[in-house]
This record gives sequence, structure tokens and C-alpha cells, in this order.
Amino acid sequence: MNISLYDLSVWVLPLVLAITFHEAAHAFVAYRLGDNTAWQLGRVSFNPFKHIDPFGTVILPAMLLFAHSPFLFGYAKPVPVNFRKLNHPRLDMVWVALAGPATNILLALVAALALHALPFAPAGAAQWIFDNLKNALLINAVLAVFNMMPIPPLDGGRVAVGLLPRPLALPLARLEPFGMLILIGLLILLPLAGSQFGLNLDVISAILRTLTGYVIQAVLFLTGNG
Repeated sequence: MNISLYDLSVWVLPLVLAITFHEAAHAFVAYRLGDNTAWQLGRVSFNPFKHIDPFGTVILPAMLLFAHSPFLFGYAKPVPVNFRKLNHPRLDMVWVALAGPATNILLALVAALALHALPFAPAGAAQWIFDNLKNALLINAVLAVFNMMPIPPLDGGRVAVGLLPRPLALPLARLEPFGMLILIGLLILLPLAGSQFGLNLDVISAILRTLTGYVIQAVLFLTGNG
């Protein structure tokens, strides 16, 4: 797989920005709602090195890419949140969780709006700027949709735990230590196992791709690019 320096330059920047703003949003909202844990650790920051996890953000996605995985994913350093410190723990947990995906949607809107400024860009840089904005739109849409999967510790799982009745929320919350294994099983191992028997079991990835497409279409429509 040939990956040029140009490819890196138009993918790395929007990816780092998307992850950094996503994690900083979690930390900021938690701070505003009463928990200063992330604030004290310097996580309310736009410094990407505060949020990037060497394995989850760099090594794992690269391994999946070169292994031709049916779905690529990774993760940043989890933002530490002490939910007991929040003003209203169950409800505020939902707002803290939603902050990340909501920020990614906002960044996608900004990227799509910025497309309208391309005619004013220097001719030599216009293509590079366009590719960065296009990838920013895609990456932020993917992050927003992926993170809203209702599996703890993803944001969607935290939202579900905060909104569901306690008899349903508690069993879901107990899945959190196994959440990453569940994701790897659903997104990677299950499709690979299915391919050995000629079966297409890449159902979750297909659903995520479809939902991401709808989000991108909505963003383009709202920003006058539809």
C-alpha cells in the first residue's frame, strides 16, 4: 500500500484536530458541570499531545490499515471523569458524553462551510486545502457516528446508561471493561470469520457507513453544498 507524504499531510492534520477537539470537549463540559478531574490533569487543552494515545491513535489504526481490515478505528486517551463530582451525575454524564460527538458535528459543519472559501485560496494550495477539508468532513462524521454506538465506554454507551431505567442501565454499564473487546469482535473478528465461510457478516460496519453517509449529506445540505 503506497502512502505518500501528500496523503499523510491531508489526513493527519484533520484527524489530529478531530480527536483533540473531541477529547477537549469532554473535559471542558465535565469541568463546567462540576468535575475538575480532567481540568487538573491538563485535559481541557487543544494541545494534541495531551490526548493522543500512542497505541490507540497511531499504532492500532496503522496495523488495521496495512492488514486491510474491513473497518478502521482507534482511540485517544480516555478523559478521566469522576461522575460522582458532577452536579447531577446521571444527567450530566449524558451531557459530558454528548460533548465529543457534538463537537465533531460542529467541526464537520465548519469544514463544509469553509469549502465556500476555496475560490479565494491560492491556486497552488487550493487542492491541498480542499483535500484537508473533505477529509475533515469525513473524519468528523465517522467519529461522531462511531462514538454514538450504544456500547460503553463509547459515548453512545454512556448516553444510554444515563438515560435508560436503572434495571437496563446497570447491566449495560457492567459491559464497560469489555467494551473494546466487543468492538473488536463485532468490527474485525466477526467479518473475518464470516469471510472464511463465504458469509458477509460485516453488518455493523455497513450500518456505520450508511449512517455516516446520511450525516455527511445532512452537513452538506445545511451548509449549501448539497
